[in-house]
Amino acid sequence: MRFGICSFSFHRLLGAEKQDMFQYIEDCRRLGATQLDPWNAHLATLKAGDDALHAGKNPDQAQSLTAGDDEYIDRVKRAADEAGLPFGCLAVDGAHVYEEDPDKAQANRARAYRWIAIAERLGAGQIRIDAGGPSEELPEPVFEQIVEGYRDLVARCREAGVELLMENHWGPTRDPACVKRILDAVDGLGLLFDTHNWGPGKQAQGWLTCAPYARCMHAKTFHFMPDGEELTVNIGSAVKLLKSHGYQGPWSIESVPQQVDEIEGARLTAELLRKYVEG
Repeated sequence: MRFGICSFSFHRLLGAEKQDMFQYIEDCRRLGATQLDPWNAHLATLKAGDDALHAGKNPDQAQSLTAGDDEYIDRVKRAADEAGLPFGCLAVDGAHVYEEDPDKAQANRARAYRWIAIAERLGAGQIRIDAGGPSEELPEPVFEQIVEGYRDLVARCREAGVELLMENHWGPTRDPACVKRILDAVDGLGLLFDTHNWGPGKQAQGWLTCAPYARCMHAKTFHFMPDGEELTVNIGSAVKLLKSHGYQGPWSIESVPQQVDEIEGARLTAELLRKYVEG
């Protein structure tokens, strides 16, 4: 079983300066992960925790976007190699494709290029870059800009040996029909399938419509019952559905625990995934 933990699962630890990228690697090793799935805020160099969280959403302010930080990226790669953990999916916030302002769109494109270069340097297999968009609707001008941008990024990723993914995350990608429309229009673009991030009342449709496109997944967990099951998301059904479509990607966690600490939330989610993937 290929198993990873998106480092957003530890964003509170990061913000409290109790975990940096190097501690994330060690925590993943202790929890039995087989790959590393970092969120880009964890790669915002060795900044204070709150600054790193801010940089994850505002990567134009993250020092890790400069060429001078390649030495830091190389240290991260060496630490991962020593732990025996390859990089899986790098989740990038703040470099989304669509922006109404052309200057902002151009700046985002440059940041996306830089994160693709970082993914290549780390040896990551996949990178997630959001579509963007002002709402859950997808008018033609927004759709055209997203498609043009993703086609450009797919070509850049192919040169880097990295698979490009979009995620059902925010804006139009909370609507299953919009997700399908974009994926069908861009050859080589895959889906990071999040079990939770759908618009109100659209989760079932999202699962049924978009599971066939999944190249990576996030098992989103919040509340655990005494027997370890998740109260709000049927993880077993999600696993069964993905398997029915021949899913061959990694099983990755994005836990946001409300009752336990972040390490325990990741551990409980890992147990659920093992139960249903291997059972």
